[in-house]
Amino acid sequence: MDFQDFSKQIPKIKNLPLPGESSHHKMAPLDRIKELKALNVERQAPKKAGVMALFYPDDRYHTHLLLILRKTYPGVHSNQIGFPGGKEERGDANILETALRETEEEVGVDLKKVQVLRPLSEIYIPPSNFEVYPYLGLYQKESPFRLQESEVEALVEVSLDHFMDDRNLINQRLTTSYSQGKVPVPAFKLNGYTVWGATAMMLMEVKELFKRVL
Repeated sequence: MDFQDFSKQIPKIKNLPLPGESSHHKMAPLDRIKELKALNVERQAPKKAGVMALFYPDDRYHTHLLLILRKTYPGVHSNQIGFPGGKEERGDANILETALRETEEEVGVDLKKVQVLRPLSEIYIPPSNFEVYPYLGLYQKESPFRLQESEVEALVEVSLDHFMDDRNLINQRLTTSYSQGKVPVPAFKLNGYTVWGATAMMLMEVKELFKRVL
């Protein structure tokens, strides 16, 4: 989809109610849903993180979504696909500032040119004890992205048409934090990568919002 047309249509989502859990649960195995429902998140005293679902034009002005492949490291989200963003720091005025600061650090965006459209539904991630606050933004991308080599293995630039194609919704058997063996997990197959877990849950909310205005 042409980015100019997309930029005109997508602000309509600002006043739509967020689907929240109803969309998140479509991309979660039953065991994870049961775990989330049984938890009192406040009692976990979760760390906070802000991330950005950033949509931008490629060199032909076709709309794309930016995801990242994280580095391999000793941690539960090692070598996974996610949104640019990261952990809240003391100097951040709010969690939106966290999302913007981390996005600038990880992929080199010009913060002055990010148009933040709205927050999305927060989501709790039990394995890492993070509560993640996503935001949806538009970016003109007048210069190339610059990945933070210490944190980011690769950029994953997904066309809007590819993201919105329901044929890229799959179930794949994966070993997870809540199962010792491989279990069927709902996921997106994007640019050859299997995108699951919290990222897939947040993506489904974005997709369901977009279906209402595009």
